[in-house]
Amino acid sequence: MRRNPERRAALIDGAIEVLAAEGARGLTFRAVDTAAKVPPGTTSNYFASRDELLTQAGGRIYERLLPDAATVARHQEGTQDRARYAELMHELIDRISAFNVGYVALLELRLEATRRPELRAVLTERIRQDIDANIAYHAASGLPGDAKGVLLLYLALNWLIVERLTLPDIFTEQEAHDLVALAVERLVPEDG
Repeated sequence: MRRNPERRAALIDGAIEVLAAEGARGLTFRAVDTAAKVPPGTTSNYFASRDELLTQAGGRIYERLLPDAATVARHQEGTQDRARYAELMHELIDRISAFNVGYVALLELRLEATRRPELRAVLTERIRQDIDANIAYHAASGLPGDAKGVLLLYLALNWLIVERLTLPDIFTEQEAHDLVALAVERLVPEDG
């Protein structure tokens, strides 16, 4: 297997594009070669199997969704109250919406995981780590609320994101914004 990390990342990003556009059934090495604009056969030089490519794509999506260090530092400044909480949720939805291809690809991976136990295990572990990291971040942040509130917002906002990306005419931008604010208001106590 080849070791060029930049080329490998470009191939995985190509796989994400294919997953979002064609679904898991359309994810072939040839389709990834085309999406990544590399010579035919390149993907097969980097990945031993389609399953390996699927699991690598799932990990890469999460890498690309993480906020950068400056954003994390900005989140830790100022008063950690319910208004800040709402601001963080709006930023999260905006960040995910900006990488809509990645989120749609992740939905495809989740559907494919219902048929592939190895992929299910990888996604379960990765998403559980993400949930645990969010709860730990919340606990250390000084923001109001508790772990159950984090979980409820995770569930509610994930579905709002699905609506925005798959059926964007269900809610206007203002309605989506208002729903996020209302979810935080109802699920997060005013004082810590």
